[in-house]
Amino acid sequence: MVNELFIERVSGETRFALLADKALVEYHKESGDEVFKAGDIYLGKVKKVVPGLNAAFIDVGHEKDAFLHYHDLGPNFKSYNSFVQNAHQFGLKNGLIENVDYENPIHKTGSIGDLLKKNQLLVLQVFKEPIHNKGPRVSCEISFAGRFVVLIPFSRQVSVSRKIGNPDKKRELKELVRKIKPDNFGLIVRTVAENVDIAEVEADLKTLISKWYQVVKMLKGATHKTRLLGEGSRNEVYLRDILNDSFENIYVSDASLADETKSIIQKIAPGKENLVKIHKGKDALFEHFDIEKQIKNSFGKKVPFSAGSYLIIEHTEALHVIDVNSGRQLNSGENQQEIALQVNLDAAKEIARQLRLRDMGGIIVVDFIDLKSPVHKKQLDDKLKDYMKYDKARHTILPMSKFGLIQITRERIRLETIIVTTETCAACNGSGVTESVNLLEDRIAESLGYLWLNQNMKNLTLVVNPILYAYFTKGLPSLRVKWFLKFGKWLKINSDSKMPLGTYLFENENGDEIIF
Repeated sequence: MVNELFIERVSGETRFALLADKALVEYHKESGDEVFKAGDIYLGKVKKVVPGLNAAFIDVGHEKDAFLHYHDLGPNFKSYNSFVQNAHQFGLKNGLIENVDYENPIHKTGSIGDLLKKNQLLVLQVFKEPIHNKGPRVSCEISFAGRFVVLIPFSRQVSVSRKIGNPDKKRELKELVRKIKPDNFGLIVRTVAENVDIAEVEADLKTLISKWYQVVKMLKGATHKTRLLGEGSRNEVYLRDILNDSFENIYVSDASLADETKSIIQKIAPGKENLVKIHKGKDALFEHFDIEKQIKNSFGKKVPFSAGSYLIIEHTEALHVIDVNSGRQLNSGENQQEIALQVNLDAAKEIARQLRLRDMGGIIVVDFIDLKSPVHKKQLDDKLKDYMKYDKARHTILPMSKFGLIQITRERIRLETIIVTTETCAACNGSGVTESVNLLEDRIAESLGYLWLNQNMKNLTLVVNPILYAYFTKGLPSLRVKWFLKFGKWLKINSDSKMPLGTYLFENENGDEIIF
């Protein structure tokens, strides 16, 4: 698979498009005023402890309080919290924790009310960004993500990415990092570290330790709502997390963005700076490479994927629903189950792409075309998991139920990407149906009776869509003539192509709209 990254900056907003074999698979945006990003570390104050939820609401400066659950305190919360309180009150020269004596771990079924009290200060990390009417989700088990490893203070665990499949390599990496890590720091070895020299891993680790020292240094005398450490620009985080040997090009929209991108790559992957290319065409970057077209075609409610088949994607507060439709394919062959299987397999590929592209999180329910054969169901399940292996977000896929449904849970970190590709119809208000013409006639006639007879108004003008204009004025006798015979007054009717079908308005002799 060949990956290409496109970065475009326009009017203070930076857009990222990742293409795999020329198909758009990820799309992200960053505005200059983004705060409370995943990975940011804050000093917060406990606003309210809620024993019923076994959670607390924390003031970190967002308009909505952050949410902290008991399970996000971390097993060594007591030791961590004591260290934080000392650093805040007295200050520490560095963040060394090798000689810190651990207190007893907190119990898995404990109560948050036994550990937190109102106005208590905590060092917290955002791990889910604010969404809709919810504040950020935070954790006291903070971590620092580098290119090759993730550093976790007040932990002793060393683990290796599950995507490194070779058991011998996993064992080797564990042994190597145990030798270079400081005491009381945990480490997670990332997938990209599989084939790199241990010296590069050690350099990455030292950078992360310095970030921990920076947080500790800033703690002395800090007030709550203080951001102790920012995760960095989306450009830096994105390149750190996705850049690998499969990348052929990184196209950027201007020279300053190229310099910034090269500087980031020089730190995280020296030698790959030559991947960065400045777009110099007359058209905008995304226009030139047809990315805008892919964005518009990929974010609608109806998403075509092969030979007339399409997905219907609906979003609700509780979950996302995806319906697989075959179009006319099931009417075109003899072996219906084989065709249904092929449509489902093609749909699985598009669904995996859509989940990454829209960054959909939470519960996703997919209604595939019914399959009778257990062999076919297993084949579809395996194929969907295979397509989803490129998704970096943690996810779980359950086997197909007897109703043909596959349930997926996917980690949500950032707000789902939504691109508006439709407008609500003014005539039907998005319902898909409009008022019958006969009912419209009756309502207009009733309004005419009120305006002419009750209000004694003169020189009325009715403004309607061109289709209604023809309906009201053509024929023998026309509706306008019938209204003249009924009320004894002539109605002027104007045609306006901007008027939605099924709507109308009245104007007085001065051309002002009549509101009644």
